[in-house]
Amino acid sequence: MRTIKILERVLAVIPIMFVVAIIVFLFMRLTPGDPVDIMMGEAGFVSAGEIENLRQEFNLDKPLYVQLYIFLADAVHGDLGNSFVKHAPVSKLIAERLPATIELALGALLFGLAVAMPIGIISAVKQNSAIDRLSMAGAFVGISMPPFWLGIILMLIFAVLLRWLPVSGRLDYSIKLQSITGLYVLDSILTANWPALISSLKHLVLPSISLGAAVAATVARILRSSMLEVLRQDYVFLARAKGLPQRTVIVKHALRNALIPTVTVVGLQIGVLLGGNMIVETVFAWPGLGRLVVQAIFARRFSPVIFLWCRAQ
Repeated sequence: MRTIKILERVLAVIPIMFVVAIIVFLFMRLTPGDPVDIMMGEAGFVSAGEIENLRQEFNLDKPLYVQLYIFLADAVHGDLGNSFVKHAPVSKLIAERLPATIELALGALLFGLAVAMPIGIISAVKQNSAIDRLSMAGAFVGISMPPFWLGIILMLIFAVLLRWLPVSGRLDYSIKLQSITGLYVLDSILTANWPALISSLKHLVLPSISLGAAVAATVARILRSSMLEVLRQDYVFLARAKGLPQRTVIVKHALRNALIPTVTVVGLQIGVLLGGNMIVETVFAWPGLGRLVVQAIFARRFSPVIFLWCRAQ
C-alpha cells in the first residue's frame, strides 16, 4: 500500500512539471527582449541576413506554439537545446554548475542544523525563560530577514570592514585544484590540497550563513514545538521518576521522538535550498544553478530557466 502511494506521488509530479514548463516558457517568451538582439548587441554590427539565420537556427522565427512543441519534444528525449550565448549544450552547463549549488546547499544545511538543534532543545527545556524568549525572537528575525540582505550585511562586516572572508567565487584564483567530484571542499580533502581546503571553506562561510539562517530559524521553531509536546508525555515523566539523569531523559527519550517531524521539515528545506538560492548566488557571484537562472533570464535563454524552475517544484 505504501509503495502504491509513493508511486502515485511520483506520477503526480509529471503533469505538474509539464504545466510549470508551459507557464515558464510562455512568461519567458512573452517577456520584452529578444535573445538574438541581445547576442547581436554584444557582437557589434551585423547584417539583417545574419540575424535572420540565427532566428532560424534557434527556431525563433516559428510560431509560439511550434517553439513550445519543439522544446517539449526535445526535452522528453533529454535534449535541452543549446545556450544562445555560451554556445554549449544546456545540459552541459547545468552539469557544470550543479556541484556548486549542492555544496552551497550542504553548507547552508549544516549551518542551519548546527544552530537550530541546540537552540530548539534549550528553548524547550527552559520554556518561557529569558533564553527561550530571546531564541524565539531571533528565530522570528531569521525567518523574516531576506537572505540577500543578510548576505550584504555579512559582506560589509566580515569582508569590507574586518577583511576576514572573501565576498565572491568558490576559490582563490591563485590556487589550483584538481576537480574530481566538483565539490571543492571534498576535492581538496581527496587530493590533500590544504590551501585549497582553507580557501574553499572561507568562500563557503558567508553564502552558507546567508542561505542557512532561515533554515536554522524554521528548524529551531519546529524542534522546540516537538520537544515541548514530547516532554509532556507519560514515558518522559516515568524516565524522570526512575531517577535517570536529565541529559539522558532529554537526549535518549525526548529528542529521539521529537526529531520525527523535524526530519520531515529538514527534507523540505533541502528542496528550498536547492531551488531558492538564485539571489544569494548572484550576490556572492557563486557559480551555481541559481546564478545560471539569473543569467539565462537576462539573456532570454528559455531552456535553463524552464528546467531549473521545474527542478525547484
